[in-house]
Amino acid sequence: MDTSEDVKKYIETCQETFWQNIFRFEAEYLVSSLENCHNVLSVGCGPAIIEGKLSEYGFNVTGLDVSAEALKCAPDSVRKFAGRAEEMPFAESSFDAVIYVASLQFIEDYRKALQQSFKVLRPESRIIVMLLNPQSDFFKQRRLEPDSYVNLIRHTDLREIEDAAGKFFDIKTEYILGVRDEKIFVSKSPDEAALYVIFGGKR
Repeated sequence: MDTSEDVKKYIETCQETFWQNIFRFEAEYLVSSLENCHNVLSVGCGPAIIEGKLSEYGFNVTGLDVSAEALKCAPDSVRKFAGRAEEMPFAESSFDAVIYVASLQFIEDYRKALQQSFKVLRPESRIIVMLLNPQSDFFKQRRLEPDSYVNLIRHTDLREIEDAAGKFFDIKTEYILGVRDEKIFVSKSPDEAALYVIFGGKR
């Protein structure tokens, strides 16, 4: 999302009922997973739609994204920084949690991003990484659409990402969100779930 036109198009798409339902599901999952966390950093937040929802629940949310244009559309309740995940402009031990809402796979050097996440997290804090599942029908269908954001993904090997996260965090994983014919539902199936989550605690 490098231009204002790209951002405008993305925002319009996000208003669709399907995506609103997805965002609601993701936000509710994050709220339950971020218990006892106050200061939360969202990396690759874009216009910070989900982050705005988190702030409504009382979280102090900071959004980091490479696109200054996208950040202009973020809600005022979210503190915003333009920058790369590989070079986070934050002091060590600044946050209780770092989240990646389907963003890590688009980052050029995700290993460096995870290392930076470890640095800015406080002791006994957590990381939540939502990943798009390449094995899901949702992913495969989106791949067939020339203009789909899924085609901008850089990294599709979930096990490699999981191994990289495991070098910094004690992790557990789960599949969480099924999508079928524009309908969403809870799913733990590797072939059905559109989202795969890595949940980790700082060592």
